[in-house]
Amino acid sequence: MDSILHTINAPIFAPSRVGESVATHCPYCAMQCGMMIESKNDLPVVTPNQSFPVNNGSLCIKGWTSAELLNHPERLREPLARNAKGKLVPVSWDDALQRIAVRFTEIQIEHGHDAAALFGSGALTNEKTYVLGKFARIALGTANIDYNGRFCMSSAAAASNKAFGIDRGLPFPVADIAKAEVILMVGSNSAETMPPLMQYFEQQRANGGKLIVIDPRQSATAANATLHLKLTPGSDAALANGILHILIRDGLIDSEYIQSRTQDFERVKGIVATYWPEQVERITGVREALLVQAAHLLGRAKSAMILTGRGTEQQAQGVNNLLSYINIALATGRVGRPFSGYGTLTGQGNGQGGREHGQKADQLPGYRSINDPAAREYMAAVWGVDANELPKAGKSAYELLNALGSEIKALLVMGSNVVVSAPNATHIKSRLKKLDFLAVADFFLSETAELADVVLPAAQWAEEEGTMTNLEGRVILRERAVEPPAGVKTDLEILCELGKRLGRESLFAYESPREVFEEFRVATKGGLADYSGITYEKITKQQGVFWPCNEANPNGTPRMFTEKFATPNGRARFHAIRHLSPAEEPDAYYPFYLTTGRVLSHYQSGTQTRRVAKLVEMNAEPCAEIHPAIARRLGLSDGAKIWLQTRRDAAQFKIKITPTIREDTVFVPFHWGGAQAINRLTNAALDPISRMPEFKICAVRIVRSQTSIES
Repeated sequence: MDSILHTINAPIFAPSRVGESVATHCPYCAMQCGMMIESKNDLPVVTPNQSFPVNNGSLCIKGWTSAELLNHPERLREPLARNAKGKLVPVSWDDALQRIAVRFTEIQIEHGHDAAALFGSGALTNEKTYVLGKFARIALGTANIDYNGRFCMSSAAAASNKAFGIDRGLPFPVADIAKAEVILMVGSNSAETMPPLMQYFEQQRANGGKLIVIDPRQSATAANATLHLKLTPGSDAALANGILHILIRDGLIDSEYIQSRTQDFERVKGIVATYWPEQVERITGVREALLVQAAHLLGRAKSAMILTGRGTEQQAQGVNNLLSYINIALATGRVGRPFSGYGTLTGQGNGQGGREHGQKADQLPGYRSINDPAAREYMAAVWGVDANELPKAGKSAYELLNALGSEIKALLVMGSNVVVSAPNATHIKSRLKKLDFLAVADFFLSETAELADVVLPAAQWAEEEGTMTNLEGRVILRERAVEPPAGVKTDLEILCELGKRLGRESLFAYESPREVFEEFRVATKGGLADYSGITYEKITKQQGVFWPCNEANPNGTPRMFTEKFATPNGRARFHAIRHLSPAEEPDAYYPFYLTTGRVLSHYQSGTQTRRVAKLVEMNAEPCAEIHPAIARRLGLSDGAKIWLQTRRDAAQFKIKITPTIREDTVFVPFHWGGAQAINRLTNAALDPISRMPEFKICAVRIVRSQTSIES
């Protein structure tokens, strides 16, 4: 690596507005906290934006340290390409881009349009998401484009679309959380994943509110809850059905709301009648008394919210799990009422906008379906092409990665590190190596970029302008606070340059992100996610604009579903759900559940946070959490090394003995690569609707480190 990076050790911070403090937003989670960047002693310094109404002057440790990445010594500053000896060496931009254009063209001529693929990211701005989708369908003519948000938000999106006709993570502002009397939080550890959000839960508690947390671990969030339901991994739908059973039995549902605003309740009522509390206790491990207490808190509250996270979503039954919890919200008449409703806590920075505007395999901008003839005609007119040119839906994220080297021969990755983030990661790494050609755009040499034939150095969050859509559906503007270092291009510039080389120059001749946004407004007009009434100026004036924003809602829509739902008849839909077992359950050889998640100091695959010394000091390596009873049984002490083995691979970790985990469950965070990448062990079983992999559950065995592991 030294030979590649020796030229980039000089400071690279170059303020675009010398002497000014520029308002922008954090590069990490979907809170999109407001922050200010200014130059002090020629180095970038971050401070909170006290006036931004989402974080209200609060930042987590990741936000406070985010500017350190802008002048990091490992920053890529020139394109790299693999030479005849198989080494990545510096090349010119013209050489790198031409190699990509030529190889993609050659491969498509030989193997067909769909042999080329794109893999995007929930970290990309709305403008980049839009252009990436357009690039796939118009410049390459391929159906195969998807993104890492498929691993994050797809189950929640599918469930919301089925129940409400539309998917906006939180259909109300985050500030409403503080005024909810009762909150049921399922599978989320917000205290570590998005700490600034916790100010609203603290206000809720100060107001006398109650928090119920459902999680196999007593996380930092669960530790402060009124009630913690420590369920068996994979039993969410049974637990939700059990709570709804009690609500119906004890007369705590809103019959008038059900009759006037919903449909199909009787089918659900018939299903949940079979989920009596004693049976649910056997399935979930949650005592009947706690089930009753949770149901009564929800049913008797004047206002109540149900908030879900990745714990319940990243399962092969993820959509069904969420529909089961939505059934509770609908049956108690919460959705569309003040300080109430159902929402999902979006994870990635632009996890919301990233799934709306064209980088999903089945979508066109504005949340239009690519298989809808009317949507295809509309987008073809916006782009100035024939609708017959547009491909149909392609492969979902894991299916796309699994097809590398067979159906798919060339891949361009933007903003994602799939070698660490994909399930069954050892297999995916082997598929990447089978490609005829791999190109990666990133700001560091990630584990995925290390495998590439061409690596393109990309601009970071503070070095480019563009919009993001946060967890509440608020569209915000990231202003360019600093200039990119010399030799670095933005993702938009890269796509436009490639579009030119692929013969589509006129369709990718954008001069700025603002110009992209103006076309993007037209592209989303009339879609479910309608941004047509949003402008950069309006975003600045209103400190963000909630979509849908159009002629009917010129100032945006902070709260949805107050009068009707986005279904053909305006009613929300109940769904009758039966609990199904996970794809893998413990057995005699693999006797434990393995589940994964985040820790406070790191984010996603760790490509950024593992390069910040202060964050590494907090968590230098992943630890496997196990219960004291299991440690005693296996003769293990805290800090001892163990092997974890699943049906896919094995990896070695230090253990952290804690009573906060269930005895049948092992927890490992997923931010590390190489030998410590826990996703080498996770299961790629897919939800049949969302195509979400089952990251959160698989069967695992614990082996003392002195014992040999079968290959």
